[in-house]
Amino acid sequence: MSLVYLKNKKNGVTYVYESSGYWDKDKKQARNRRVCIGKLDPDTGKLIPSKRQQALEPPATAKPGPVPTLEWKRGFCGATSLFDAIGDKLGISEDLKRCFPDTYRQILSIAYYLILEDRNPLSRFPKWAATHTHPFGKDIPSQRSSELFGSITENAKQNFFQLQARRRLEEEYLAYDTTSISSYSKSLKQVKYGMNKDHDPLPQINLALIFGETSRLPVCFRKLPGNISDVKTISNMLAEIDFLELGKVKLIMDRGFYSEENINELYQKRYKFLIATKTSLKYVKKRLDEIRGTMVSRKHYSSKYGIYYDSILMDWDYSEMKPRSGEVVKGTRRMYLHVYYNDQKATDDKVSFNRMLDSLEAELASGKRIPEHEKSYAKYYEIKQTPVRGITFTPKQDAIDEAEKNYGYFALISNGVKDPLDALEVYRSKDMIEKAFGDIKERLNMRTTSVSSEENLDGKLFVQFVALIYLSYIKKAMSDNDLFKSHTMQEVMDNLDIIERFEQPGKRHRIGEITKKQLHLYKCLGVEPPA
Repeated sequence: MSLVYLKNKKNGVTYVYESSGYWDKDKKQARNRRVCIGKLDPDTGKLIPSKRQQALEPPATAKPGPVPTLEWKRGFCGATSLFDAIGDKLGISEDLKRCFPDTYRQILSIAYYLILEDRNPLSRFPKWAATHTHPFGKDIPSQRSSELFGSITENAKQNFFQLQARRRLEEEYLAYDTTSISSYSKSLKQVKYGMNKDHDPLPQINLALIFGETSRLPVCFRKLPGNISDVKTISNMLAEIDFLELGKVKLIMDRGFYSEENINELYQKRYKFLIATKTSLKYVKKRLDEIRGTMVSRKHYSSKYGIYYDSILMDWDYSEMKPRSGEVVKGTRRMYLHVYYNDQKATDDKVSFNRMLDSLEAELASGKRIPEHEKSYAKYYEIKQTPVRGITFTPKQDAIDEAEKNYGYFALISNGVKDPLDALEVYRSKDMIEKAFGDIKERLNMRTTSVSSEENLDGKLFVQFVALIYLSYIKKAMSDNDLFKSHTMQEVMDNLDIIERFEQPGKRHRIGEITKKQLHLYKCLGVEPPA
């Protein structure tokens, strides 16, 4: 059984239905039966049960408050209490309970474990569970965790994304990026050979992630075949955003997602965007040629960023094909082109370029030419071969100078941010998504897939995504309160993790001693200490 959310277009009310599948013997096909159980409160996003549902709910007979334990217990609770408080604050626990009523406690417990047990495999969960308080309160053996991952449905997962998006996304920019995860499994259909960020051809899947620029929290993710390039993922990502009903959408993306088709689609959907572009594009090269002699001056220098900048308002040649008639509508749209120059980047680009030329020359001299480099050989060298002298090559200085003249420059385009320094500030916030990918691969132990079925991979990625929300919240709170100057993430977790909770039959639990330093950490992280 799962929950389905349907918005009435006439009155704007979102109704909640319980959907259950059954087999129709007459039609000989699977069908769904839906029963309305209430509607969502437009302000809080909480479920308002229908009168019928209220009548079905059993009356509360137990007294409010904690359930007394029947045995003596002692466990560490400082860090897991922190996660409980964050889950309540962000609505994670409530949304998981609504979407996964039977398994939300297991999902939370595994997410807590992944955060605290840095890089450790799930096979060590029993040892951790025996010494910590956590939502499920019991061991989850490897077989049970695999069953849990396999039970996480796409419908429930998307409902969770939607509920979380309603809680915290208003008009902030959304950063979008992809990363690759290696896999040598032959049973996963989306494992394909593709180029990772280091340009190594490996069997992999791709993971696309959307992040909130202001909240610094992940919004949703998608799993993609390993051979799909970044630029081809935009259409489906835009459809995903439509499904989440985020309202006014503003996107940040790097230049791997740039194409004329994608820009036209963003204009068509009336989304605001900020995207990096290549300096080799015609309109960027034209602007650079116009300002190259005047841009690197005090007038265009920012001491805050250590960078030179320039900006113009230009027209984008817009085109759109009408889906029914096939008619192509053309016109122009307003766009800001922001250009920047950085001395250190110019030096780094030149060093990198010369290393590449050294490599090409070594290949030519040794006779071990690489087919993929033939265009570069021809572009940068005059190559001659004689029976006596063999192969000789001379650098084409004009081609080298042409390549080097744009080193240190980079460009951003936007239809919403007109100030170049504001645009740079927003774009640099995209670094958080790179750090999030690092957390998924390293701290949450996802450098390789380590599963044997599509269902388990989807479920495991979802639980790691839930853990990533907690990690991202903690990192933002630590950054906002300058905790990274004196602590690492692991030091904060270790410092809080040693607080104990004691339980005995017939009595309320007790919390062990909490130091001033621990109280300070809870305050900086924006939650109350365990009580």
